[in-house]
Amino acid sequence: MVAPVASPLAAARMPAAAQLATSRIFGADRKKAVAQEFEAVFLSNMLEEMFAGLAEEGPMGAGAGTGTWRSFLTDQYAKTIAANGGVGLADQVHRQLIALQENSQ
Repeated sequence: MVAPVASPLAAARMPAAAQLATSRIFGADRKKAVAQEFEAVFLSNMLEEMFAGLAEEGPMGAGAGTGTWRSFLTDQYAKTIAANGGVGLADQVHRQLIALQENSQ
């Protein structure tokens, strides 16, 4: 028996066989949450690239922490977008996880 993975990002670094074994432990809700988190990471990377060209100035001017706070903001934007339907990536990832599990049985 394989122990559950601490985070979906850690699961992405696991070998494919271990990922399949771990996916059997999680229920359908967990697979959906993992797919949604994957979409949020994708959207976060996309939003970071989108905001990269903007000047790093906030209401109080430019500062050393502006980039850090902007990354927190883009992560939250991505999580909110993914939680409210996203761009459809989570649904496709979820279907693929289910298909991989069915094929491995």
